[in-house]
Amino acid sequence: MKRAFGSISLTCLLVVGGLAGCGTAEKTSGSTTNETKAKDQPVKKEEAAKERKVPVKKPKDVKVKGVYMSGASAGNNEKFNELVKLVDDTELNALVVDVKEDDGKITYDSKVPAVNQYGSDQHPKISNISQRMKVLKNKDIYTIARIVTFKDPYMAKKKPEYAMKKKSGGLYYNDGIPWVDPYNEEYWSYVTSIAKEAAKQGFDEIQFDYVRFPDNGAQVDREVKFDNPAKKSKEQNIHDFLLYAKKDLKPYGVKVSADVFGVSTSQKDDSGIGQQWESVTPTVDVISPMTYPSHYGPGVYGISVPDAKPYELIKKALQYAVDRDKVLEKQKKPVAEIRPWYQDFTATWVDGHIEYGPQQVKDQIRAGQELGVDEYLLWNPKNKYTEEAFKKVKQ
Repeated sequence: MKRAFGSISLTCLLVVGGLAGCGTAEKTSGSTTNETKAKDQPVKKEEAAKERKVPVKKPKDVKVKGVYMSGASAGNNEKFNELVKLVDDTELNALVVDVKEDDGKITYDSKVPAVNQYGSDQHPKISNISQRMKVLKNKDIYTIARIVTFKDPYMAKKKPEYAMKKKSGGLYYNDGIPWVDPYNEEYWSYVTSIAKEAAKQGFDEIQFDYVRFPDNGAQVDREVKFDNPAKKSKEQNIHDFLLYAKKDLKPYGVKVSADVFGVSTSQKDDSGIGQQWESVTPTVDVISPMTYPSHYGPGVYGISVPDAKPYELIKKALQYAVDRDKVLEKQKKPVAEIRPWYQDFTATWVDGHIEYGPQQVKDQIRAGQELGVDEYLLWNPKNKYTEEAFKKVKQ
């Protein structure tokens, strides 16, 4: 998804009329060997009957109000306890926890064979994931596993067969970072195996972030030779990946969500990155547009400095999403729950920016609620949140 702050490339900002370029096999105790053995061995009828009676776990139905917790915060006792207390003391009820981060690293000691093979869980930030999950479950906190999907510089270098490659040869770098090729279906298996392990750890939801192609789509298309024998469009490929992931995760009783650029609510096409609203929303349970006011360029929606008008920006951006969903619903097509990301940080790099505090956070939440969008997530890269903005209302 996201979300470079401080060193953010402002080519990612939306300008008037569109974008300015914004931009495995799982390891259980048995793994594949035991699966093969199971096929070869007879199963007693009474055991088979008993197995068939076990219902598939259903996802939790929760009106989510959450904040982001990085792997580093989850692994730090003081910061972890601080964020758990924040949820306890406020109307918040959920945490988005990094499982696979922007550098491609897994945040805990994984049992997925491919992760172990390539060492993507070396030096994990969370040394005690089981204990952490136990605490969150005991507190009845809804847990969302954030999995950065196609931005994976670690695997792009470790296994170049997965990487996006230049037509002239060698790895393609987007702003100095190599990505895996979203068309590579072997990589799909790798990343969904991590998602399934997260579900087994007890996460209630799997959130796919950076589930897209790199920004600056036209330049990427000129320079990259994609692994795309079927000649699928980017939009179709992202759609297909999310359907694949949701099917793979269905037995685990988790919701599946996708983070998309904020511009996707109003942009008609896929913005060159494969994220088109009507293509993504039928594939997942939850769609989370990253509607950070600071990420919109001057003049968007008629607002001279969107960062300085959080209520107006959110109201306009989400109105597009709500209206598009209504059209789909009239056509009897499925739509995902809209759960936007809001801004809880001050964007000092934006000309005309304002300081974000309780009022600015409340304004974003209120704008969504007025449109019937009650769920939300808050992003702050430093995991420092404005507690006053979501204090519990005294009865």
